[in-house]
Amino acid sequence: MKADATKVERRGLMYVLSSPSGAGKTTLAERLLRGDPRLKLSVSATTRKPRPGEVDGEDYYFVAEKEFLRMRDNNEFLEWANVFGNFYATPRAKVFDQLKAGVDVLFDIDWQGAQQLDAVAGGDVVKVFILPPSREELERRLRSRNQDPEDVVRGRMAKADAEMSHWAEYDYVLINYDLDESELMLRSILLAERLRRRRQTGLASIVKKMMGDG
Repeated sequence: MKADATKVERRGLMYVLSSPSGAGKTTLAERLLRGDPRLKLSVSATTRKPRPGEVDGEDYYFVAEKEFLRMRDNNEFLEWANVFGNFYATPRAKVFDQLKAGVDVLFDIDWQGAQQLDAVAGGDVVKVFILPPSREELERRLRSRNQDPEDVVRGRMAKADAEMSHWAEYDYVLINYDLDESELMLRSILLAERLRRRRQTGLASIVKKMMGDG
């Protein structure tokens, strides 16, 4: 029997997944989104040009750089970053509208983005850091991706070390030994967080009726 935590009116949460490249985060995020209509992937705004097949409003919100900077300066983003000359950000109003409607928003972001979210909306944020099974396995995965030269692999491993150094800033830490097991753990965390008393905004009126005061 599938657990259902949506019968009571509640506020959604921001479910943040972070990890070094190669730890399985993207695969796990895709699995979580399948079969859970109350979990939606955060759609970022970006100044980069759309790629073939990308749809505005589904893959990204594509905006001109001038408009992006205006929105940034007007505090319309929860977090933002400059990646290889292009800006990316999370629109504040769209996320908060989803949370108010009881929808949980999934974020696939790095530790810097997680810090920014925590600073502006800490009570709505649940952060999970995903680690690889071992350093050796992480290196094997990075080497097997594109057959990159040694200096590129070393650079990626150094970046992974820098990212993993922030593991203690997260609410939960999961070592991804097995995808099925890790998916179950992530779903369990999500269910538990959905059941937190402060998020079940409709609970007070239900209890009041149970006690005969309604």
